[in-house]
Amino acid sequence: MPAVEPAAPATAPDTSGGAQTGPLALAAVGITLVLWASAFVGIRHLAHDFSAGALSLGRLTAGALALAPVALAQGLPRPSGRQWLSIATIGVLWFGIYNLSLNAGEQRVDAGTASMLLQVSPVLIAVLAAMFLGERFTAQLAAGLALAFSGVVVIGLSTSGGDNTGDLLGVVLCLVPAAAYSISVIVQKPLVAELSAVHVTWLACSIGVVTCLPWAGRLVAEVGDAPLSSTLWLVYLGVFPTAIAFTTYAYALRHMTASALGVTTYLVPPLTIVMGLVFLDEVPPVVAYAGGVLALVGVAVARRSR
Repeated sequence: MPAVEPAAPATAPDTSGGAQTGPLALAAVGITLVLWASAFVGIRHLAHDFSAGALSLGRLTAGALALAPVALAQGLPRPSGRQWLSIATIGVLWFGIYNLSLNAGEQRVDAGTASMLLQVSPVLIAVLAAMFLGERFTAQLAAGLALAFSGVVVIGLSTSGGDNTGDLLGVVLCLVPAAAYSISVIVQKPLVAELSAVHVTWLACSIGVVTCLPWAGRLVAEVGDAPLSSTLWLVYLGVFPTAIAFTTYAYALRHMTASALGVTTYLVPPLTIVMGLVFLDEVPPVVAYAGGVLALVGVAVARRSR
């Protein structure tokens, strides 16, 4: 699943009952995928004007402010102590560490490669679910994990040529968000069944803002030095891939089965690669495509229903 884009409703109970998907739900899916793919391109574009911490704080602040009126319109959230602990964990991991590491990673690898690396998250989620939610760890799951890991290795080797270890570090930095997201999904699975998905995302995003506050000084300085267009891109990342894409994703989930909607996120890497070519004039190394396909095949094998 793509970059930083809030997916709290992804684990909400599916109430569609397998009903036929309507055109509005399909449009919502399309909007979500395009906006999530654009986030990878936006992060890569801003790498020259904003450091990883400042970019994270700016995006999360814009996202929290955009989500606030929507969340408060549903009433003031009142989580229990246990729920606050889960929300804080999601806020620090998913919104804080996820963004910090992904932003740093995209300063070293292209947007398409970053989006492919994050697609190992479904396999990691399956492993964690087997460990902590009582789901079976099957031979099929193990095979899928091995394939996906092999794909990640191929991507890492293809983006690190000779003695240049910077790109390899970028690959590692892009794998950290995959782990942070996967852990957060396991934590939030019981949470969104008890609280509004909007409230969970808004509160977690706000905690992410607090997590990134040490970079407030850098953000102020870099906004002052950056061109207006880059500042507008920063606001875009918070409002569109975060707030609007979250809303359209939630709408689509209401009208589709969770499994059918989850499969659509595998379209994010090709969309990101196309956008990276158009807007950034960059594409992943040729061998990285093979690694990306191998990783996605591994995910498909691990998640394939019997």
